[in-house]
Amino acid sequence: PAFQVQAILLIMRPDDANVAGNVHGGTILKMIEEAGAIISTRHCNSQNGERCVAALARVERTDFLSPMCIGEVAHVSAEITYTSKHSVEVQVNVMSENILTGAKKLTNKATLWYVPLSLKNVDKVLEVPPVVYSRQEQEEEGRKRYEAQKLERMETKWRNGDIVQPVLNPEPNTVSYSQSSLIHLVGPSDCTLHGFVHGGVTMKLMDEVAGIVAARHCKTNIVTASVDAINFHDKIRKGCVITISGRMTFTSNKSMEIEVLVDADPVVDSSQKRYRAASAFFTYVSLSQEGRSLPVPQLVPETEDEKKRFEEGKGRYLQMKAKRQGHTEPQP
Repeated sequence: PAFQVQAILLIMRPDDANVAGNVHGGTILKMIEEAGAIISTRHCNSQNGERCVAALARVERTDFLSPMCIGEVAHVSAEITYTSKHSVEVQVNVMSENILTGAKKLTNKATLWYVPLSLKNVDKVLEVPPVVYSRQEQEEEGRKRYEAQKLERMETKWRNGDIVQPVLNPEPNTVSYSQSSLIHLVGPSDCTLHGFVHGGVTMKLMDEVAGIVAARHCKTNIVTASVDAINFHDKIRKGCVITISGRMTFTSNKSMEIEVLVDADPVVDSSQKRYRAASAFFTYVSLSQEGRSLPVPQLVPETEDEKKRFEEGKGRYLQMKAKRQGHTEPQP
């Protein structure tokens, strides 16, 4: 219904991939976010008025449908599918192309939400120019998606108090054994014109930590299978130190769910305390050297909190399984 970004074309290089040559999920998420940021910033500046940059607020659940490999070309195309007064919904498709054979396959589909922030005052959210819909149903369907994600964002914001604590001499297959953290100082290359971190940079780091957790747990080649909705609760400023923590919450026979939390520490601003900037659940699968899925060692939850998180993860897993099989049950 609005603009289509011309596909961004990128050739996948060795530093984009894991040891088996599969492109990291985080690399794909970063490409998706860059395409979304371009189209939404362009749209939000399409009328005369205050200039702004579109900031990522949320990414809906996304599945990695087929692996992308080194040497393949990624085709990333983005389209605006809905606008509310203060937000833009962008849908992005990623195709991978084998340039030797010409074969193309769909790798990923994602839905992202952006809000326009004024270049003069980063705390000021501007109004979004409306888009013209070719059919009225498109606007109504978009409004339903907008209301649903708004509700979910409110719910997850208050669920994010806890932190990942290190444990001495953990046993294999426990949560403590594979939990991992990465500490990153936010530099200029990570940031937008505002001096705040690109959502794609944060997602790439989140995927990196989740990948370390998964690899530590099963000690095989692992790939990102899906990412649950990622909520960006707060902006991260240049100069902050961010801690990205990952812990395993649930395992099925062939998949692992990993919770990733991003905490920002404004070291240059002593007046501001450490805060939770983003959170998400990543699902990984274990692969053999031939690329076939392998059984996953079962997670052993020890504490009451770990057991509770395991049951919640199991609920999400069964819900997604039912959705895939077309037997969605209404949730209470």
